[in-house]
Amino acid sequence: MDNYPRPPQTRDSLWAPITIDLLLKVLNVTIFHPFIAWLIPLCFRAEHMEFDAMPMRVTIAWAFCVTMVWMGNMMSHKIAYGMPREVDLSEDVIVITGGASGLGLLIAEVYGMRGATVAVLDKADLEATDARGITYYKCDVSDKAQIAKVAAKIEEDLGLPTILINNAAEVVGKKLLDMEPEEVERSISTNLLSHFYTIKQFLPGMLRNETGGTIVTVSSVIGQLGAAQLSDYAAAKAGVTALHKSIAAELYEMPEIKTILVTPGQLSTPLFRGVQSPHPFVAPVVEPVDVAKEIISAIDLGLSDHIAMPLYARWVDWYNVLPVGVQRIARRISGVDQGMKTFVGRKGPVPGEEKAALI
Repeated sequence: MDNYPRPPQTRDSLWAPITIDLLLKVLNVTIFHPFIAWLIPLCFRAEHMEFDAMPMRVTIAWAFCVTMVWMGNMMSHKIAYGMPREVDLSEDVIVITGGASGLGLLIAEVYGMRGATVAVLDKADLEATDARGITYYKCDVSDKAQIAKVAAKIEEDLGLPTILINNAAEVVGKKLLDMEPEEVERSISTNLLSHFYTIKQFLPGMLRNETGGTIVTVSSVIGQLGAAQLSDYAAAKAGVTALHKSIAAELYEMPEIKTILVTPGQLSTPLFRGVQSPHPFVAPVVEPVDVAKEIISAIDLGLSDHIAMPLYARWVDWYNVLPVGVQRIARRISGVDQGMKTFVGRKGPVPGEEKAALI
């Protein structure tokens, strides 16, 4: 898969790789992990420390709290999403929209190399012409007639699709008054209506399948925040998130169908080439490989899930709880409404970044 220039960062330094997400990841595998938390009082006990000693009491209390939180999260996930479905990649047929490049192509390549049957739907040509295990179908997913035609072809060529990854996206990147009506319609059709078309096309087959299926919805944190020069994209992604939650509610009594919602922050893909992240410590640019790992893991385990990264994307719901004045200050500090000023998208390299190092 081709690599792309990372969006320009104004604060590149020795500390650039250090982010709040990295720190939290370290904590989650150390003192916030039940095994490590209980290891500390066990080490004290190995040194013959009495149970009534203060260090022993504190570490046992901490280990107990960490374990309760960990168990609570596990139980919460089971209550919300139920038991996993059985996944057999040799039997499953995976359909990925917008899989000709970026995140979609990365997921397609991984499954292709693992011997799965993968169908990629995109109106753009497949970038990785030597990709193994991938069957490419030229299709504009904003056109329901094309989707119906390609769906019949996929079932004939590959079999009944059981995993649908709705990943296709388009960004206009203009202010509302600068957009033509046709651009708005194309954006809404690609980013929102295509999800309706593909789910209605492929879900009936999943319901007929004995082992069920999985629907993955790639949305965006922008659907909850909104941003300047992203009115069309934000509106569509907000609708996609609401659509996913509604579909999940409708399918709750059908545990064989799993639903995965993905709401990442800014991805380092050509879709948002040129967009600046002004605070890389709090809001780092997300690498597609990290998102792909989480999506693939949830699919392989047969789980329903909500994948949100980086950290702020998991807590963004609390933003709307803040007083409106605090929200305005937070937007100004974060620079969320300034990032698109340098946007160029798939049109070409970022000005001044033609020779940027490849990631």
